[in-house]
Amino acid sequence: MKRVFVSGCYDILHAGHVQFFKDARVLGDHLTVCFASDDVLWTHKKRRSSIPQEHKLALLQSLATVDGVVMGENLELGLDFQDHFLQLRPDILAVTEDDQYGELKRILCATTGAAYVVLPKTPPKFSPISTTRIVQWIRAPREAPLRVDFAGGWLDVPRFSRAGGLVVNCAISPLVSISSWEYEKRSGLGGSAAWALLHGEDGVDSELNLGVGWQDPAVITETGLCVWKSGVRPALHLKRNGDMLRGLMALFHTDQQHDTPEIAARNRNYQLIHEASLVAGEAVLREDPGRLAEAVRMSYRVQMEEGMNPLPHREECLACKYCGGGWGGYAVYLFQSPDDRNAFVECHAHAKVVEPFARGYGVS
Repeated sequence: MKRVFVSGCYDILHAGHVQFFKDARVLGDHLTVCFASDDVLWTHKKRRSSIPQEHKLALLQSLATVDGVVMGENLELGLDFQDHFLQLRPDILAVTEDDQYGELKRILCATTGAAYVVLPKTPPKFSPISTTRIVQWIRAPREAPLRVDFAGGWLDVPRFSRAGGLVVNCAISPLVSISSWEYEKRSGLGGSAAWALLHGEDGVDSELNLGVGWQDPAVITETGLCVWKSGVRPALHLKRNGDMLRGLMALFHTDQQHDTPEIAARNRNYQLIHEASLVAGEAVLREDPGRLAEAVRMSYRVQMEEGMNPLPHREECLACKYCGGGWGGYAVYLFQSPDDRNAFVECHAHAKVVEPFARGYGVS
């Protein structure tokens, strides 16, 4: 009888595990599965088990392709199964192609004469999955805000960051979800970061991998009216709940798609961006919408110098600017009063009411 042995955490059993067991079972006549104990999980992954280990044992024993189940309790990194392996002395140790402890396992196999067999991690009929990814999905929020930025845009892009500079932005409602999205797509409101968050992904890393800045995932995750320090990663400097802007903001869609990566290398007035960010940071500190409007006007000057199309209806608001750094998409408009804002939205079909959103303060 040819005996096959596999080991892993198997903390949240999924279809990829089941298929791996099937493929391993084909290699021989008897399959033993070893899963990591709670102590091993905590010692090496600093994570509690998703279910009690006796339940995990019962689940694995119920699989038709599994002939025996043991629990690995050896605390040596990557070799929690070693005691059972040396006792059972199987003919084959099967592993997945991305096994990070492969060299240790090869050495162990050499001591017993077992064959070391590498199997594909995920068959073509399944999308790749992992326990970590499942946990991220479970923890992902059902809804997320988008964001508007007032000043300091581009200073969140690592290569454009400036010592002493700030990035000032605000999370907004209505919120979005995977099934409900009340805004235009590719519109400069941080939608890609919100989409990543809703799928349980690390929004900061996903944005930086696109070659753009971190401000979108930072404020969408943090929520509120935020002042960040310019730098290679987000560092929160000051936060308000955004009440100073309640009733004073609207979005206006320009009927053009917003695209930041394509224009990242353009020349622009980074000194004025830096100055506007400091004015905006002061405005948030003092809770002064008029001072914030001044920073928005400075940011708009940068956009006009860069060659963006002038925004319409500027005479009807205190200040306005394109959202984000890209051309097109939405622009944020600031007003003196809620009545002025509401009148603007009623008069212009492309205008939309938005409110500041801070988690823990209720949804507007």
